[in-house]
Amino acid sequence: MARVQGVREKVHLPIYDSVNVEPEKQLRDAESSSTLKFFVNVQGKTKLQTNLQSASLLPHFNTFEARAMRVVISDLPPEFSDEECETEDPIPVMNNPVPPAPEVQFRQDGTTTSAVTPTNKLVFAKVTLPLNDVMERLAEARETGDDAELNPADEEVEIVDTDGNPLVLSTTGSPSPKQLIEAGGVISLSVADLEAMAEGLEKKAPPKEQLRPNNGAGNIISRLIYNTVTTFYVGEKVMIQMPTWFFPGGAGPYSESLKATTHGEPTPLATFRFAEPIFIDRQQNFRVEIEVPDSDVLKELQKIYGPLNIWVVLDGFMTRDVQ
Repeated sequence: MARVQGVREKVHLPIYDSVNVEPEKQLRDAESSSTLKFFVNVQGKTKLQTNLQSASLLPHFNTFEARAMRVVISDLPPEFSDEECETEDPIPVMNNPVPPAPEVQFRQDGTTTSAVTPTNKLVFAKVTLPLNDVMERLAEARETGDDAELNPADEEVEIVDTDGNPLVLSTTGSPSPKQLIEAGGVISLSVADLEAMAEGLEKKAPPKEQLRPNNGAGNIISRLIYNTVTTFYVGEKVMIQMPTWFFPGGAGPYSESLKATTHGEPTPLATFRFAEPIFIDRQQNFRVEIEVPDSDVLKELQKIYGPLNIWVVLDGFMTRDVQ
């Protein structure tokens, strides 16, 4: 559509950009440095992620009058990768008695009563599970209060001795010790065992906020807004610099329950507004940076699993040619 020369219009048209962490990926995969940059890299993004067409520049010869700035953080359930986790220590293989009889650990000969000797060792298991499976079992164990259980015959299980060395079970006899242990054995993984498996991934492990949600370890949104500093640049001049909690989102779902946290109430009035408008002239560079000053906090934040979106919204008026 042709532009009308010499005639311009002023419209309320916020501009926004985001950092996106895909499902099963971590924040370190989206941004490996200590600074998240907005309005800088806009290529290949969807309309959900940005409405800019050129990096750090307004469309065409438009000008912009920024009246408010918001930081909006999504709060979606994480989806974890299939990185393999192993049990930290060998897990005893127990029998499954009828209550009130106590559980007893299997011996190498397939019994639970014979003497333990160098040739008839106690039976343990080493368990290897993908992280997404570990987190599902962990959530179920917390909800039900019961341990996660596996069978010695499961492909995720390796039979070992107390030192973690492979243990050979005899297949001689009917039933054989191997058959007895596989038929009657139970490997129980407690909440602590499952957490240790996930934490054993180190850099690939989820942060505490996703490993133990809503139990006092914190919340992803809280960790982000209270440990980062947001800076708005026009040209190379700092227009405002404050901790991120200073810029409430003013958008998204809201809950007053004790198990939910949001970055401010979901109303445009609950956002930071500039005392005086900040002007971005035509073809003038601008950007917003969210920096993590503390290296230890950065290491934890980089573990966050997606889906996660962090938007920065500059709310104000765009002046453009009439078309």
